Amino acid sequence: MTDISPSLGRAVADLMRQVSEDVILPRYQNLASHEVMEKAADDLVTVADRESEERLSEGLAKLLPEASIIGEEACAADPALLDGLEAGLYWIIDPIDGTGNFAAGRPPFGVMIALANDGDTLGGWIYDPLSGRLCHAARGMGAHIGEEPVTAVESGAPLPIAGISTLFLDPAQRADLTGRAEGKLQMVDIPRCAAEQYPRIALGGNDLALFNRTLPWDHAAGVLFLNEAGGRVARFDGAPYRVGTDEKGMLAAASPTMWDKAAAILFG
Repeated sequence: MTDISPSLGRAVADLMRQVSEDVILPRYQNLASHEVMEKAADDLVTVADRESEERLSEGLAKLLPEASIIGEEACAADPALLDGLEAGLYWIIDPIDGTGNFAAGRPPFGVMIALANDGDTLGGWIYDPLSGRLCHAARGMGAHIGEEPVTAVESGAPLPIAGISTLFLDPAQRADLTGRAEGKLQMVDIPRCAAEQYPRIALGGNDLALFNRTLPWDHAAGVLFLNEAGGRVARFDGAPYRVGTDEKGMLAAASPTMWDKAAAILFG
C-alpha cells in the first residue's frame, strides 16, 4: 500500500468521532476512582482508554483487514507487540493521548491514529473530542484541519516559543538545556498531550517542541501532519523519524528555518 484514499480517510475520521461520542466524552469528568489505574510512575490508564482502543481496533480492522494493529494499551500489556513494527502495514492507535489530563478532568486530550507501511507513515489523524477539530495528513498530499488545507506558521514572537519538557531528563541534561535556551528561547509549559502539541506548532501557538520519548502512538500521526504542513520534525541529528526504531529524541519546528535555528541553540 502506498497511499491513502479519500474514502479511507473519511472512514477513519468518522470512526474516531463515533468512538469519542460513545466512549470518551461520556466519561470525561465522570470517572470513578476505580476506573483510573497506574501503569507505571506518572503513567495513567483509564477504562475509557481501554474501551476506546478496543472499539478503534475493531473498526480499523474492518476498514483495512490486511493491516496489523498496534495500540498503546495492548503494547503496555505485551511490549513484544512492538517488535517488527518497521516492516509491514500497521495501524497505530493512541486511544486517548493526554490521559493524565483526561483523568484529571481537564483539557487537552485527543485521539491519534496513524497508518504506516515498512516504517513510513502514510496517513495520520488527530482528533480533539471536545472541539471536534480534526487534523489529518496523507503522505505527499499536504495537511488539513477539517476540509481546509493548513500551512504551518511561526508565532512571530521576539524569541521563539519553545514547548520543552524536562520531565524525562536527568539533572545534568536539564541544566544543559535550560542554560542553552536562556535568552534565546521563550520556554513555555507543555500541554502533556502530543495531540495538542503538534497542532499548536502548526498554528503558530508554539514555534518548536523537544521530545525525548518518541513512542509511535504519540508521534507517528503528528510528525506526518507537521511535516506535510511545511514544518519540520526530525531526530536531533537531522535524520527523519521512522516508525519502529527505538531511538529517543526529536525536535519539531514550525519551519525548516526555525528547526535549524533551534538545533543550533540546543545542540550546537
